[in-house]
Amino acid sequence: MATPIIMPKFGQMTEESAIVEWLKKEGDQIAKGDILFTVETDKSVMEVESFEAGTLLKIAVKPGVSVPVQSTVGFLGKPGEAIPTVTAPAPVVPKPVETATSTKASEPPPGLGLRQPSATLGTATSESKAPEGWRTPGRETPAATVPQLPVLFRISPRAAVLTKRCVIDPKAIKGSGPQGRIIERDVKQYLESRGYDKLRISPAAKELAAKENLDVLNMAVGDGGRITIAEVQRALAEKPKPMSKMRQIIGQRLTQSIVTQPHFYCTVSVDMTDLIAYRTQLKAAGASYTVTDFIAQAVVLCLLEFPGVNSSTDGKTTRWISQVNLGLAVSIEGGLVVPVIRNAGQLTLAEISATAKQLAEKARTGKLGPDEMSGGTFTISNMGMLNVENFSAIINTGEGAILAVASTLKQPVVRDDKIVIRQIMKMTLSVDHRLIDGALGAQFVNAVKARLENGELWKRLAS
Repeated sequence: MATPIIMPKFGQMTEESAIVEWLKKEGDQIAKGDILFTVETDKSVMEVESFEAGTLLKIAVKPGVSVPVQSTVGFLGKPGEAIPTVTAPAPVVPKPVETATSTKASEPPPGLGLRQPSATLGTATSESKAPEGWRTPGRETPAATVPQLPVLFRISPRAAVLTKRCVIDPKAIKGSGPQGRIIERDVKQYLESRGYDKLRISPAAKELAAKENLDVLNMAVGDGGRITIAEVQRALAEKPKPMSKMRQIIGQRLTQSIVTQPHFYCTVSVDMTDLIAYRTQLKAAGASYTVTDFIAQAVVLCLLEFPGVNSSTDGKTTRWISQVNLGLAVSIEGGLVVPVIRNAGQLTLAEISATAKQLAEKARTGKLGPDEMSGGTFTISNMGMLNVENFSAIINTGEGAILAVASTLKQPVVRDDKIVIRQIMKMTLSVDHRLIDGALGAQFVNAVKARLENGELWKRLAS
């Protein structure tokens, strides 16, 4: 019997993935270790290799379709070998918003998604039937749980040809034919009501709009009351585009965090003047540290001092994590990833610096593995290079806090009753208020501030 090819699970939080590209086609001979396809996870694109040799008998999941992990995506075997009939994995879709009166206690919480009915793949198709007696006599299925059938779009061939020639979207037209069918007369009346005969559009613009399936009646008119290539290109640029898998997952997780974890914020100003001067001395001596390296080391020391911040909660229980696994947010093309420095509490400043540089480079080249982006206990988000005075970050789900670091800017401050210019950096700590009270958050962020302003500490740690 043919061997199923399974969608692997990349990381603890991964629930679904999408095939980006099949690198083999049906009928190809596969050797053990050959790369079968690439997969887009929530943070990166991974290669999936074959653990067996054989012939690629069937591709069951096409590129671009997100399916649950552990789903069968294809079959490997010998030519002519029977292929089992399998249930097609259905993509996870967002749960529709419901009113308070229609929400059921047994339904999954928002954001987890619902699975659509599945079809059958293989050499034969089958029709799914409900077992007899599935509905309890005398009880009706609540309206909120009854799936609505799609509304059929009906249009006559002559009407369809006219809408195509005029480059308009027929879905906006109300049909007067049988069962709401759009007929040619409806299209002509619609064109007249929208002033189509007065529309001035260049042939090239009309051709481009037709090619891109745009509606010329919904376009902005340019100078002189005409629609030219420029207006079509502008409409094309504004056309909705699907979000990348990464952006969808980022949105889901951040929404989950801000909704389920009550955020509390605490901001302090750090005088970085002496530390920056010392960093310049180190760089001249051949030791190149970034500001993030010093912040990371200070945070690690404070997490060891305040173990309550290096904890997590599910709302019912709390869990202290003995190791400090420090996440560092890294901006990449199309999104954001958070590589994790594991067991950072046992590392020196130089080791933290080297590990951070290595992980950041792997992040920017798309080579981070799932294990390098999971298991974090605390995260630093540094936007210091982006010229921002202050910002607040959203806690990564599963962690108890995150530190947002802004730019270091020259500012007038009061020292010994005199106004002087110092290099000031603001930090904002976001904490899960279920786990960390305001007092503990304030103590922690001030402890980080104190360490960053302690010149003697850095002379010991950097030596």
